[in-house]
Amino acid sequence: MDSILSVRNVSKVYRSGGRTLDVLQAISLEVEAASTVSIVGPSGSGKTTLLGLCAGLDRATSGSIVLNGTTLDELSEDERAYVRNQSVGFVFQNFQLLPTLTALENVMVPLELRGDRNSRTIAMTLLDKVGLADRGHHYPVQLSGGEQQRVSIARAFSNSPKILFADEPTGNLDAETGETIENLLFELNRDAGTTLVLVTHDLELASKTQRIIRMKGGRIIAP
Repeated sequence: MDSILSVRNVSKVYRSGGRTLDVLQAISLEVEAASTVSIVGPSGSGKTTLLGLCAGLDRATSGSIVLNGTTLDELSEDERAYVRNQSVGFVFQNFQLLPTLTALENVMVPLELRGDRNSRTIAMTLLDKVGLADRGHHYPVQLSGGEQQRVSIARAFSNSPKILFADEPTGNLDAETGETIENLLFELNRDAGTTLVLVTHDLELASKTQRIIRMKGGRIIAP
């Protein structure tokens, strides 16, 4: 299969007050299109930092990242934002919904940024797929954690992403709700043929992916 994500010798260093912190050290990996991959490791191992770099949310200190045929290294923030809007979906642990927008409006945001004239219809269809067709007019504060994460998943799939990144997607949910979210995530991902890369502490969730990447101390210890 073709690679949709190529990470080559990537490092990330933060500098503060004359001190340096090596968060990622010489990371290299390839992710095949339409595959499912989990990244596991203890807190502080660099999992979320790596996910953010791969999604174009931040820039690596050194090394190269190619996402869906586009090299992210020298792109401006606006250019990386364009790449994300065109081909990336992201699901966060803390949902990251806009509190002043309804569930429907939150799902519509990426579509409107793309200039899609059918944004409302597409958003309503996605809310229906995640079982929230009757909750579109509610604001995030009026929704449970599980419902907010379902809205987040609908939003992540709204631009028909080539690759979906999920950072601890069930981390703030109880076990039963988390299982529902897991099943929904894999079901939508399978139906859309999207590549899934997720960060998790949950080894049971990780075992559901085709490949597990283990990290420790900013390095990959098992590919």
